[in-house]
Amino acid sequence: MKALLLIAHGSRRESSNDEIRALTAQIRAASRRFDLVEHAFLEMAEPDIARGGDKLAAAGATEIVVLPYFLAAGKHLLTDIPGEVARLEARHPAVRFTLSPHLGAAANMLRLIHEHLEGL
Repeated sequence: MKALLLIAHGSRRESSNDEIRALTAQIRAASRRFDLVEHAFLEMAEPDIARGGDKLAAAGATEIVVLPYFLAAGKHLLTDIPGEVARLEARHPAVRFTLSPHLGAAANMLRLIHEHLEGL
């Protein structure tokens, strides 16, 4: 069973975290590629990455794609998130984890920015 774990930074503003929850629900409803879709936060909000990954593994995921919902590769992307994924791999050796490139590295990001600006 294939799953997606969307990782966002997390915020003290609950409305910002709610945006991630809503996005997760939209991805879940529209996805044909993933059987399970959950979100997690790096810090300041719940669930944290460990709980998000544990939830998917407990639900029967055999493969979990981890998508960092970040625009630029800083410390969190280079160190923190890979460390969290490594801990999940150690706890769930039967699950294959794939850390995808962060959203800002997506090949179609430039097109998306242009389309967004066209709408202004």
